[in-house]
Amino acid sequence: MQELEPYYRWRDIYQSEEDPNSPFYEREYSEFEFTNRVYNYAIHPQWDEFGSPTLYVKILYADYQKEFAVLELLGEWNDAINNDVMFLKREVVEPLLEAGITKFILIGENVLNFHSSDDSYYEEWFQEVEEGWIAALNFQEHVLSEFKSANIDYYLIFGGELDAFSWRKFNPMQLYSEVQKIMSHRLG
Repeated sequence: MQELEPYYRWRDIYQSEEDPNSPFYEREYSEFEFTNRVYNYAIHPQWDEFGSPTLYVKILYADYQKEFAVLELLGEWNDAINNDVMFLKREVVEPLLEAGITKFILIGENVLNFHSSDDSYYEEWFQEVEEGWIAALNFQEHVLSEFKSANIDYYLIFGGELDAFSWRKFNPMQLYSEVQKIMSHRLG
């Protein structure tokens, strides 16, 4: 797992540690010390911890004029034991919401498992984006199945072209535009 690093090709245009609206503003990273883990597996030091012992995030891009952010996730999303969504909502999402972000693109190809609890934080997040949305891209099939079983699909939008989305071929604005088209069709 230590070789799974956050997507880095957009770092020349956005770095969360340089964004004063980011919860990770002024964070310093090591390329050599692997201090964070998912269970017994060391993970790449560029992933950001936010209170969960098993789920990590990287804000790949945020645009406050277009009101969107792209977040890449790694690890096990465990609401049943760790209440990961609470930490994600309070420590990452809320600062972005306060800065004007209303559209979230969650990239979940490195989310290994999902364990549900209640849906109150998802509902709260969903209500707070008002005219926005929360799109889930490339989550694994068994994770999406758990989302559906827990009725998280009411709050996160996934399925169809969002489940096998070739997002790396786009720059952030192109990615937003493509996801926005999909969301407009689904919500319109």
